[in-house]
Amino acid sequence: MSQSLNPNPTYDVIILGASGFTGKYVIREALKFLNVPSSPLKNLAIAGRNTSKLSQALQWASRPNPPPEIPILTANTTDPSSLRDLASQTKIILNCVGPFRLYGEPVVEACADSGCDYLDISGEPEFMERMEVKYHDKAVENGSLVVSACGFDSIPAELGLMFNSRQWLPPAVPNSVEAYLSLESDKRIVGNLGTYESAVLGVANVDKLQELRRSRPKRPRPVIPGPPPKGPLMNHLKEVGVWAVKLPSADAIVVRRTLSCLAENPHGLPGVNESAEQVERREAFWSSIKPAHFGVKIASKCLLGVVRFIIIGLFIGLFGKTGLGRWLLLKFPSLFSLGWFRKKGPTEDEVASATFKMWFVGHGFSDGSLASQGNRKPDTEIITRVMGPEVGYLTTPIILVQCALILLKERNNLPKGGVFPPGIVFGPTDLQNRLQHNGISFDVISKKTI
Repeated sequence: MSQSLNPNPTYDVIILGASGFTGKYVIREALKFLNVPSSPLKNLAIAGRNTSKLSQALQWASRPNPPPEIPILTANTTDPSSLRDLASQTKIILNCVGPFRLYGEPVVEACADSGCDYLDISGEPEFMERMEVKYHDKAVENGSLVVSACGFDSIPAELGLMFNSRQWLPPAVPNSVEAYLSLESDKRIVGNLGTYESAVLGVANVDKLQELRRSRPKRPRPVIPGPPPKGPLMNHLKEVGVWAVKLPSADAIVVRRTLSCLAENPHGLPGVNESAEQVERREAFWSSIKPAHFGVKIASKCLLGVVRFIIIGLFIGLFGKTGLGRWLLLKFPSLFSLGWFRKKGPTEDEVASATFKMWFVGHGFSDGSLASQGNRKPDTEIITRVMGPEVGYLTTPIILVQCALILLKERNNLPKGGVFPPGIVFGPTDLQNRLQHNGISFDVISKKTI
């Protein structure tokens, strides 16, 4: 392991915030890989403010088996010394304590200071970019790899774009890829309350994000063949039978950060101690990835479903700008989300019955040289799809745990340290294959001339 300040940690992984809605599902997912012969996860601990609730979460996650003897540690995001103590005892902290713009920074700081690796499930752009500004240099110096958005936000978008990109075989090149996200269920769809809170706080912090970006040097932009696409706010995607509206999500922002990193590092990020064979694999992978304009839309099989998305977006956009409005939104989530989010979260049956589909519709040129010929329009379309179980409580823990297992197994092949988006770190690893073995599929749907 590369942690220079933490040579012999007691634990491989500590799950922080393990008694929360998502945290207990993360425990359940991690237990599947604890002390399994092929797994690098040999020592696990859980941490949070309330040991009684943590114990209950462990019992729930272990069902129908009795709970294993896993250390339960006390830590609080308002107590920096407790977080430093955690970070000094483990190789990786999996942070499930959100909203991250309120509670995430002390955990990142403790990890960056101690050389402990950090993964979280944040989908909050302002938090992620602020952590990069404040802690990147310290994390590089101390060998701490800090990666946010290691859940449904934003790994399916990152890997889904890369999967679509790899279908464009030379001389073909993509110009744009639009992701269409459809949430489906036999029962009622109930969203993750943390996602709703993050959206509300995101509106409140949009000015801070713009100010943060203005204060930073401009980063290189990827070179994308052809002009940026001009599409409607709402459209009907006949190929898969859905209506969709543009979604101002973290996914597009995280993808752009990865593409910007790639523009700075065309061969990807070198590992701390990688072999010549691994260098060759990494460079070959990134040479197959072609940047494209990327956006996300939320989709529904019926037009009425899209109207519902628009109404919820208007509520959050209008009310999220004032203190009173935010109080109302957070006090009555079920009312303002038209029943989509509620304080007590979904039932286990509602979680088990939900799924997601994410179509990636790529438009580009059959030959890259065509892109430079005036106002030439794309002549090729490639549609791929990522599909999996419920997004907040099933897909997110699957992804987070697989990212942690990769860190444990392949740490020498990954960057020494720094604050990065997930795509640039995990793109060249076997994360896609791991997800496919754990219920998240990647498929090519169609390739055609348009």
